[in-house]
Amino acid sequence: MVLPVLLLLELGLYASCFVCGIVTAASITIVQGNFGGRCMLYGLVNYNVTAGLIGVESPSSPSLCYFVSAISVMVAVVCFSVTLYWLYTFCIDGEMRRDHMWMNMMIVVSGVFLFFLLVTGCVVKIGRDSLCNSVIQKVPNITSCDEAQTRKWVSPMRGGRFYNSLYKAETAVWVNLFLWLIIGGLVIIQRRQGSGSKVIVGGPAGGLFGDAGVTAEETEPFFNQPPRPQ
Repeated sequence: MVLPVLLLLELGLYASCFVCGIVTAASITIVQGNFGGRCMLYGLVNYNVTAGLIGVESPSSPSLCYFVSAISVMVAVVCFSVTLYWLYTFCIDGEMRRDHMWMNMMIVVSGVFLFFLLVTGCVVKIGRDSLCNSVIQKVPNITSCDEAQTRKWVSPMRGGRFYNSLYKAETAVWVNLFLWLIIGGLVIIQRRQGSGSKVIVGGPAGGLFGDAGVTAEETEPFFNQPPRPQ
């Protein structure tokens, strides 16, 4: 009982996209929580010279961080659902359907996710750079944004790992985008190869521990015998 190589690779990519989505959403949420619910993408900071503390001058709208988290969670949920569906089909039903309607739908989903992940990646990238530019300009004796993680921030804000978390979120978004680009390519390849036929994995009962998988076309002559001439 062997899964098609392209389908097995596709399942691995779905699992990886799920992890990337969770990492992005978690990283953005952690930064937002450390700054009292403020969204620091495109945010501006100020510096209290007397106290030697970094403060937030003007954060961006929280809906901006909610958008990034929502897109990441949506991608993760879809990836988890698709992976769970194929595992259920493989282990319980003993067969896997890859019809053209399913492939066309996945191509559309890939295109939609690629668009939103591209927008999300640009939002995180430009928003992080905007915040870092403000930090470098306002805080003295700092040449890079990650150095601000060692400085003290106005209570109750905690800026100890804000740069690392935003960088991790951005990296996860771009990796997710690249993986979905591969998924779309794999689906297109399988569609062109005519892999929309029903694949039976298992023995005559279609069970989990049956014989090696055969296609429906290979079994068709045994069940649909042409009528004998009279």
